[in-house]
Amino acid sequence: MRVAEAFRAAYGAAPQTVWHAPGRVNLIGEHTDYNDGFVLPFAVPWGVTAAVTPREDKTIRLLSLQSSGEPVTITAHEESTGWTRYVVGVLNALGDRVPGADIAIDGDIPPGAGLSSSAAIEVSVASALNDLHDLGMTPMEIALLGQKAENGFVGVPSGILDQAASALCEEGHALFLDCRSLASRKIPLDLASHGLSILIIDTQVHHEHANGEYAKRRAECESAARKLGVPALRDVTDLAAALERLQGDERKRTMHIVTENHRVEALIGLLRAGAVTEIGALLNASHLSLRDQYEVSSPELDVAVEAAVRGGARGARMTGGGFGGSAIALVADDRLESVQESVTSAYAERGFKAPRFLPATPARGAHRVA
Repeated sequence: MRVAEAFRAAYGAAPQTVWHAPGRVNLIGEHTDYNDGFVLPFAVPWGVTAAVTPREDKTIRLLSLQSSGEPVTITAHEESTGWTRYVVGVLNALGDRVPGADIAIDGDIPPGAGLSSSAAIEVSVASALNDLHDLGMTPMEIALLGQKAENGFVGVPSGILDQAASALCEEGHALFLDCRSLASRKIPLDLASHGLSILIIDTQVHHEHANGEYAKRRAECESAARKLGVPALRDVTDLAAALERLQGDERKRTMHIVTENHRVEALIGLLRAGAVTEIGALLNASHLSLRDQYEVSSPELDVAVEAAVRGGARGARMTGGGFGGSAIALVADDRLESVQESVTSAYAERGFKAPRFLPATPARGAHRVA
């Protein structure tokens, strides 16, 4: 195993444990997580593998196979930058329960593609430390710890979706998660038996939540909820009446969140009824809402979605935080080539960087590999 070999070369001994945590694709339910709503992600085959050995002191030594140079040495409360923030954030969130650690990580998630490499780092490291120190944390508790690291240490006010998907997902299934109660259940997502695939279209546009636009959207939702007198936009039951009381951006954000929650429930209903081929219309509707009401799309995402549908996809939408990253398309296996050709051609016509295509199947969540 490459990461274990790198660990031994850097630290002079084999790691005591190695854990893998995947990235995720969100099938539907975008920006609903921090509004106490519903989401439906599944884990992807790519992720982050963390090799870890505990230390008795409070030193953290970090090595990434995707970065050159020697291991970085820092403490749990020290300022850090780049990928190290996510590891240090986890150690910081664990506090006195974990003194320090030697860590090496190896990842194969395309960076900036919106597939949540950050959550995969957090969950893989937290899972390994939970294992080593016998902390007894459940997968959901590990997910919450990762969210705490990202919110409190990294400074991104994200919801629980990414970490929960990385920690809890099961192979062949999507994860339905109620982000208020944290109740979850696995939803079979057997695309292959219907001759379908989810095609990830990486726009190759790196996203960092557009310089605070993610935080702005969250603040707008919270302000709208206060004006409506509800704990969160998830609690809006009469959308028409709510929209009459709101104006401008808050009105549009509310429309997206309420209708997106309905789309999650509708899509689960179709999957449970075996009508997998019919979910495409909901993907299309989700993208239009994200583009026009939530305003988190980008020209590259819009072109990817439009060209995919034009090339024969049954439905498509942006996925993730937006402003770049990836789109997903529901594609019959015999149309994969035509969809890719359509998107590639549309990008070339507009002078965009060529997209990358990644067929994805629902993968296993965090697990020990050594």
